[in-house]
Amino acid sequence: MGNIAVEIQDVSKRFRLYHQKYTSLKERVIHAGRTPYTELWALRDVGFEVEEGQTVGILGRNGSGKSTLLKCVCGVLQPTEGQVVVRGKLAGLLELGAGFQPDLTGRQNIYLNGSLLGLARSDIDKVFDDVVAFAELDQFIDNQVKFYSSGMYVRLGFAVAVNVDPDVLVIDEVLAVGDERFQRKCLDRLKEFQNQGRTIIFVSHSPDQVRAICDQAVVLSDGRMVGHGAPGEAVRIFREHLLEAGDILALGHGDDEAAPADEVGPIAVSTTDSSHPIRITEVKVEHPGTGERPYLITGERLTISLQYSAASITTASFVVEIRDDLSKVLLRTESGDLGAPLEIASGTGTVSFQWATFPFLDGVYHVSAGVEHRAGGRLYDWKESAAKLEVMNPTKNVGLINLPVAVTLVPDR
Repeated sequence: MGNIAVEIQDVSKRFRLYHQKYTSLKERVIHAGRTPYTELWALRDVGFEVEEGQTVGILGRNGSGKSTLLKCVCGVLQPTEGQVVVRGKLAGLLELGAGFQPDLTGRQNIYLNGSLLGLARSDIDKVFDDVVAFAELDQFIDNQVKFYSSGMYVRLGFAVAVNVDPDVLVIDEVLAVGDERFQRKCLDRLKEFQNQGRTIIFVSHSPDQVRAICDQAVVLSDGRMVGHGAPGEAVRIFREHLLEAGDILALGHGDDEAAPADEVGPIAVSTTDSSHPIRITEVKVEHPGTGERPYLITGERLTISLQYSAASITTASFVVEIRDDLSKVLLRTESGDLGAPLEIASGTGTVSFQWATFPFLDGVYHVSAGVEHRAGGRLYDWKESAAKLEVMNPTKNVGLINLPVAVTLVPDR
């Protein structure tokens, strides 16, 4: 185990929600000390450690306590119970425009933020040009930031945070505000930080980002830590809690982490309920060599069957994803995109996806499957890495897939 950069020791944070607000002096005197309120525990006994050089993601639905936890790590809030120990210089980007003074210019805010992070003016002078260049705000740096767009806010805030040479970088859900090009630029800088051995704590609503960026992940639910471990395991727990809560979850491309090979196999589930009218009970992979050999030969027919149990008549769309060992999505297919969503009667049944020829070359691939509402958006069930597919390539072709090709020669006359 390496040195510990951040220790979160049984942290709890309580807020008071007041039902009435007394504004006049008379009201305050009459009701002094007797203002009714309700206690809200935003965090309860959250504890884990972050090693130096690790990137740790924090997942959780809205209201789970993610931002409150980051504010405790950054010192913006003090825990009601427990403590947070940070070793090294910390820079945080907690929310859009946090730490900015709207009436100051971008230039002045760079110096203000740098000073709040403990830098001398001479140190800020050295990185000023890098901050402006990264934020791409050369033309606007002397304008008041109250006239900045949300994207400009994010660019300036992120540029300051990553250019003050922090040992620990804390980032809340802010990258989603920038455009796609700037998001890629930020992710490239985060990977550069990782290569330099910096410590990063990262909050995101996107399991795909957590999977791609993080070494470890923490899952929060209603202020409590319900999962801590490898990103794949954390994503699985995160999805389970979303399903239990009946939340709406948009199925994004590449939102899940492939589980280790020894965790792969058919998954049995409990019976359906009213909030989840249909469940996937088993995922099977079949090819011409099933039962005789453990692998499929490149170009053979492939069938992926999803067995389901439905509690009521519903119209649903089934989803199949195939990933490589690095959890990259190679193929995603939805029955709803292939035609009309399927009319499912109550009871059990099987939905099969069939490929006449499977073009992928050598490798071990992981199959995830799900079923969602006919209009998309609401996820009824999701089975992550529910089956494994091994492929053997008998040809001399190299790469990812085998595409038939014809070569012709036509000499010039």
